[in-house]
Amino acid sequence: MAADGSGGWETAFPIYRVLDEHGAAEPGQATLSPEEALALHRHLVRARALDARMTALQRQGRIGFYVGAEGEEACVVGAAAAMAPQDWLFPCYREHAAALLRGLPLDAFLCNLFGNSGDLARGRQMPCHETWRPGHYASVSAPLGTQLPHAVGAAWAARLKGEDMVSLTWFGDGATSTHDFHTALGFAGVHRVPVVFLCRANGWAISTPTAMQTAAETIAQKGIAYGVHGERVDGNDLLAVHAATRRARARAAAGEGPTLLECVTYRVGPHTTSDDPRGYRDEAEVAPWRARDPLERLRVHLERTGALAPGAHAALLREADEEIRAAVARVEALPPPARESLFDDVYAEPLRQQREQRDECLAAPAGPPRDR
Repeated sequence: MAADGSGGWETAFPIYRVLDEHGAAEPGQATLSPEEALALHRHLVRARALDARMTALQRQGRIGFYVGAEGEEACVVGAAAAMAPQDWLFPCYREHAAALLRGLPLDAFLCNLFGNSGDLARGRQMPCHETWRPGHYASVSAPLGTQLPHAVGAAWAARLKGEDMVSLTWFGDGATSTHDFHTALGFAGVHRVPVVFLCRANGWAISTPTAMQTAAETIAQKGIAYGVHGERVDGNDLLAVHAATRRARARAAAGEGPTLLECVTYRVGPHTTSDDPRGYRDEAEVAPWRARDPLERLRVHLERTGALAPGAHAALLREADEEIRAAVARVEALPPPARESLFDDVYAEPLRQQREQRDECLAAPAGPPRDR
């Protein structure tokens, strides 16, 4: 939609939605079962509570950096839930909720933010750059677009091996201007690779608006030149994102090729905790999108259908906040990574030079304790 929320992007490709902006299911649109929708609602609640708490911790100086997804959670949770367990997910940097949905323990995610001894990356990775191999969730990579060729390569390899695996990769508007976007869609289109490309079209690439990113009316139409099927979806409608991703996954698995999903949404918060969007956009632009909040839309729908009792939503938010606070207390007490861990996960068998460097490092006096 247009940056002012007027719906100007709807002129080229129609936007698919299941719920209208007031939470009512549109006629003829299939929805999830009440049990499935409630489970995904819980994931949205947890994601929203996590963003709020982690942003507060960063402002307090307890973690150094955080990337939130307020307003975009439906693009993450709805899509991840539509994929099969054996499918690989290749995230951008706002997909924490997908990792948690795939089984990443909350404590493990928080350890990455604190960079402590419990971090799966041993404190070497940026905060919010989680990975979870048991859940087929690839490591976050900071440069824009690099995960797209990875997703294509993994899906292509699986197809060559005769495996039933479809890749899903997320990215934002800005990544569509990268060479990796061109490379990935070009290869996937030619070889009909089983991959789903999901663009969180949130209006901004840090401070660059979509209108300065591309002259195309939509992101979805970019797929045409590559022979990639394109669709536009209301990215603030979790049920629509789930249904569209499930269709795209079925197409890919049936050998019908890749799909480019443009999920029209909006980045309500800053790009990261290091950004202040007040320098490049007005609150008047943001306000209409706050009214389209995906979590609120799903809550209203579930309450209208009787699946969610009045007051249950607020109780779930409190429960999620308590869970997160308890996990923070556990994780914050962990020590930093041990010095010897610097030499782990470099080579399968340490080289002679590496062993010598390790011995020299461990023989040196330890430095002062790290300030938190």
